[in-house]
Formats: sequence, structure tokens, C-alpha cells
Amino acid sequence: MPIKVEMEKIVSLCRRRGFIFPSSEIYGGLSSCWDYGPLGVELKRNIRQAWWQAVVQERDDMVGLDASILMHPQTWVASGHLEGFADPLVECKSCHLRWRHDDLAGNNCPACGGELTEPHLFNLMFKTSMGPIEEEANVVYLRPETAQGIFVNFQNVLNTTRKRLPFGIAQIGKAFRNEITTGNFIFRSREFEQMEIEFFVKPETDKEWFNYWLEERLDWYVKLGIKKESLRLRQHTKRELAHYARECYDIDYLVPMGWAELEGIANRGDFDLVQHAKYSGKSLNYLDEETKEHIIPYIIEPSAGVDRSALAFLCDAYDEEPDKEEIRVLLHLHPTLAPIKVAVLPLSRREKLVAVAKKIYADLRQNWMVNYDDTQSIGRRYRRQDEIGTPFCVTIDFQSLEDKQATIRERDTMNQIRIPISELKTTLQAKLEGEALFVLPPGGKIWKGGGEE
Repeated sequence: MPIKVEMEKIVSLCRRRGFIFPSSEIYGGLSSCWDYGPLGVELKRNIRQAWWQAVVQERDDMVGLDASILMHPQTWVASGHLEGFADPLVECKSCHLRWRHDDLAGNNCPACGGELTEPHLFNLMFKTSMGPIEEEANVVYLRPETAQGIFVNFQNVLNTTRKRLPFGIAQIGKAFRNEITTGNFIFRSREFEQMEIEFFVKPETDKEWFNYWLEERLDWYVKLGIKKESLRLRQHTKRELAHYARECYDIDYLVPMGWAELEGIANRGDFDLVQHAKYSGKSLNYLDEETKEHIIPYIIEPSAGVDRSALAFLCDAYDEEPDKEEIRVLLHLHPTLAPIKVAVLPLSRREKLVAVAKKIYADLRQNWMVNYDDTQSIGRRYRRQDEIGTPFCVTIDFQSLEDKQATIRERDTMNQIRIPISELKTTLQAKLEGEALFVLPPGGKIWKGGGEE
């Protein structure tokens, strides 16, 4: 079993380096809400882009959608959320803290040991009103999932794209759940972001496609650097299955508090299209061109969380190594996900060095997110970049003024290569795309771990 990093270290790193801050911190914060800082917003953007590229851009059987957060209230009647989207709530009779009953190991309050009330169901949807006068306004809900926006647009997408089964609709967007028990940093929060696919298939092929997406989604995490031993597939028991699901597996990740769901893959059958057709009175059938029959497709749903993915990638990438009298903290983030791809570091603030470094910085940032840093010793600057997961640093020294070469330093091995400045962009491009490490262009040289203070 892999060694788990302490959550406190991840939270500290995120706060210290600008990945994630408590929401509304100057007012004391807002429970289980988080703001993504300059590095965190880049990490999330890279996760979303990596997912979108894998499931939409590189496939010809998938299209995208961005549905509204606010939907007609009847949507949630049809989906079953208004009646059945609830968790069992208990309250401590002494300290009045509230807990999810199914999260508790015993029958006493985890905070004070007091007696708990009998559980009652608590609907998780956030309710608001739409209209200028609250008393006359219509009740609407912040969506608790992005999936329903896809289902109600099934015919719109089908008519405009003329896709044929099997095909999918992908969406990334915010969802909101008034969770009873939150915590564990960004793992469970009231406002979160989902990456969801609804893949429509012929009913007799649902098992085949369900197995396909299990393997496909598990492989996506591994390709982006998560260790295989940190992941597992867990099948839902019959008691766990959602009312709409024929079968469901979770992709679990070994977070600091133990195994927990990273993504769910469900076979939803035809429940959703049948329900929305029933409640809307609109046909959501599909004409099978081969048989000329109208059918209702089955739906395979891989549903992942952007925030949970970010936490998993951070935890799995976190590492500490001895470094003389100190500890080197680094994030082994896959280059695709790293917030900053390259850092440009002039050896000193001498005017001529800065001029060359700034020119390189301006050139490289046309392709990637690049950081420029000229404060403190070069060793400390390397360490800062290691800690935020920057794969490569480019150092400009006094010799660069004469030989027009720069040094590229690699994060994980600390190996360095010296190459002509004119070759920087193409060399970095090759490295960031995963080609052989440190393939030397003419005139270059390589050495291990040198030049650090």
C-alpha cells in the first residue's frame, strides 16, 4: 500500500504557494467553500483541458454542452431529486451539531459524545427564487448535478449534430449540494465542479460499453501520473445502487483519510430519458436507421469531480527528499497538469542578464504558462519551483552572454542540460510532450544535479 501524505501538509502547501484559499477568509471564511488561487486556477484549468481533450477533442463519438445552472423546476421532479435526493440527518441534543447518520460509526455525537436524535431525511438541493418580487417568484434550484442538463438537451444535440448511436455528450460545470457533513479540505464541499459524460448506446450493448468506460476512465488517471496502487475499482452493492442505476462502480483513490470515491461510472439504463419524456410530454426516442424502430437509448455515465481530481493529483504528486540539512518538497505533477510549465531564472539581477532572460521569458510565454523569478539564490529559486511542480527551469548565466546558451534543469532528477538559446523552445516542447529526456541538439551537453546552491 502506498504511503499516504498527511492532509495538513497538502493544505499548508496549497495555502502557502497560492493553490487554494478559504473562501471569504477576511470575514472568517465560509464553511466548506474554497477559492482557487493563481496556481490552483491553472491546475484546475489543466485538469479540465486534459479531460476534454481525452473525451471530446480526440474522439469522433462525443460532443460538448454547457447547460444552464438554473433549470425548470419540473426537471427535478422528473429526475427524482425533489422527492428522493436526501441524506439522513441527526442532531446532537447537547451541542446541536448535525451529522450525516450514515457517516457515523456509533450512536453518539463525534464532537461531544452526546445523545443523537432519530435520523430524518434532509434534501440536499439549494433552493432560491426567480423573479423580481420574492413572494410572487418561482421556486428554482441550483443544480445538484450537471447530468440533467444533458438529458433534457438530448433531442437538441441529436437534431443538430445528426450523431448516431453510440455517441456521448460531455459537460464540465458547477454543481451545488447543501451537504450535512463537509470537510477533508476540497474533497467534499457545497460548491464543486463536475466533469460528466452521458454516453448513449443501444440497450443490448450497454454491458460492453459500461466495461469500456470503466477501463478508459481508470487509464486516464494513470496516464496523468497517479500510481496504479493508489487507485481501485469498487462495485456498488445492491443496497448502495441509486434508484436509476442498473450497475455502478467507483474509481476510488487513497486520499489521506482512506479510500474514497474519485469518479463514478454508472449504467443508468433508460430511466432518465423515459422520465423526462413522461414529464415534459416530448418524445426523446431515437430512430435506429438499421431497424427503422424508435428506441430509447441506455446511458453509461462516467462522472468525475474536478476538485477531487485536483486533490488526488496533488496528494499523489507530493514528495519530500533529503536536501543537505533541509528537506526538498516537490510535486511530481505530470507536465500536462503542472500550473507553470517553465520558469526562467537569471543567475543575477545584472542588467544584461535580465535583458536576455526577459526576452526568453516573453518568447516562451507565447506557448506556455511561464514564471520569471530573479529573487534570492538560484538554489532557493529551484526549490520554489520544485514545490509548485514546475517541470523545467531555464537558467541564464554570465556565460550565456558569450556562448548564447542556457541551462535547462529538470525537476524530478535535477539533471541539467546546456543548449543554444535558439533551441530552447523546440527542446522544451519535446520534453513537455514526453519525448526522451535530454536529447541533445548539436553543441549541447548534459550533467547531473550540478550548479545548485
